[in-house]
Amino acid sequence: MDSILFLIFAAIAVGCGLNLVLQTHPISSALSLVGVMGSLAVLYLLLGGEFIAMAQLIVYAGAIMVLFIFVIMLLNAGGERRGRKRLWAPWAGAPMVAAIIGIGAYLIQRAAPRTAEVTFGAFQHGNPSDIGTNLFENYVLPFEITSILILIAIVGAIVLARKEIE
Repeated sequence: MDSILFLIFAAIAVGCGLNLVLQTHPISSALSLVGVMGSLAVLYLLLGGEFIAMAQLIVYAGAIMVLFIFVIMLLNAGGERRGRKRLWAPWAGAPMVAAIIGIGAYLIQRAAPRTAEVTFGAFQHGNPSDIGTNLFENYVLPFEITSILILIAIVGAIVLARKEIE
């Protein structure tokens, strides 16, 4: 049953991810990103990480997406304009993407060490105590740097929106 649920929600994540890239309107893309975040939360649940699944929903699908929508509204971003179509692009693009994915998968498989297969629900270190200890002992600096980068991006979006208005 876990494998079937994994395949269903992995397909939803991939479908929403493709929709995210292919949409021309930024609000539709943001909603597709919410779909990706929700399906990732279910995948975390299947792997036994209850805390990270709830954090995924609350922080990313909730707060960060509200922030994204706010910035999109602040920038007053409309739909993307279609450029002129090139006849060779679809024919050349698909094989190139397939080649890049194939080469990347081969290189990752060669470089990654062999590990044991994933057993659903076998991970027992996803509780808040373990995550908090690890976060505040080992990952405080990357966590704070990420928050500063998000703040810089917000300020940059506001500066760009103000220049456009004036």
